[in-house]
Amino acid sequence: MSYGPHHTMPAGRAWRWPMLGRGTDESDRAATPLELFFDLCFVVAVAQAAGQLHHALAEDHAATGLVSYLTVFFSIWWAWMNFTWFASAYDNDDVPYRVATLVQITGALILAAGVSRAFEHHDFDVVFLGYAVMRLGLIAMWLRAAYHDLARRKTALRYAVGLIVVMAGWSVMLLSGHWPLWGWWLMAAAELAVPIVAERVTTTPWHPHHIAERYGLFTIIVLGETVLASASAVRAALDEQGASGSLFAITGGGLLIVFSLWWVYFSKPAHDILVSNRIGFVWGYGHYFIFASAGAVGAGLAVNVDYAVHAAHISGWAAGATVTVPVAVFLLVLWLLQLRPHHTGRAHQALPPVTAVLVLASTITPQPVLVTGVLLAALVGAGTASAPAQYTT
Repeated sequence: MSYGPHHTMPAGRAWRWPMLGRGTDESDRAATPLELFFDLCFVVAVAQAAGQLHHALAEDHAATGLVSYLTVFFSIWWAWMNFTWFASAYDNDDVPYRVATLVQITGALILAAGVSRAFEHHDFDVVFLGYAVMRLGLIAMWLRAAYHDLARRKTALRYAVGLIVVMAGWSVMLLSGHWPLWGWWLMAAAELAVPIVAERVTTTPWHPHHIAERYGLFTIIVLGETVLASASAVRAALDEQGASGSLFAITGGGLLIVFSLWWVYFSKPAHDILVSNRIGFVWGYGHYFIFASAGAVGAGLAVNVDYAVHAAHISGWAAGATVTVPVAVFLLVLWLLQLRPHHTGRAHQALPPVTAVLVLASTITPQPVLVTGVLLAALVGAGTASAPAQYTT
């Protein structure tokens, strides 16, 4: 039985292989099949959240829909992040590790089942149950790491205790009978603080190349969900009312948007800038906005399809904003986190933020989705023609 891409587990030790920190200098460290399976199961929850956002925006409930989407998406993203960074440091892929990971996947599916209740009734009970199941697997992993990795025992124990404390806080909110928004974000801040406090003792051996690859793969999966959501909306519109120029414009613009976002995201390697915990925290936490905005683009494209067939109860500029705003957020945050640190020159540095401003301005045009797609394609083309190293991997 193999337990990783570079190691072989001795016979008879499948249940007692020590969980020690992996090397940060492994030259060919890559995502494992279990991690890919983990991501695919998580995208179910992403699809549920984006679908609910689509319906909220189309029904002119943007304020409540956005708040619900951002809170639910935080739960999805944070659970994914916790496992991803742990796996980068301690993945030994033996039987207990696999079982603990599958427990977390089960929790993610439970969380996905509670998304609609969280959106429609602000009832986070099922989401909490899924979160608790995921945390059960993760806490077991950290306690196991504390038992085996003596050099980082204090750090691992801080993680485990921190996770237990924040879950107790969530439990208090659950028992109180309601989920006040301020209390939710207070507990979210406590969640974000756990890694910062834990890593002050001894840093865990996360692998820059592996982390960059994992984030890139999840970006691809979220963009894929965006394609699926928009394709489903177009298919439904075609079945109901047939083809039209507006639908063709939305479809073409949507493809340009998704293709361009993928291109720009992978235009510069992220692992080059992940040289410390401080940078890693900013980069990793900042991806909340990249992932959330990428998922929201799919919801926005579906809203614009609804508007084109007169099924959305919003104005034209509001429909356009459901696409232009998340695209602009994606560009600006990606520029701040991943493009600007490479110092490629003022002219090239200006391309993403200027494009983001133009994308926002396109909200008031007759075809905001198509104009946004053209602007993003122009960004890719201009960057590739003038500085290939910046916009090609």
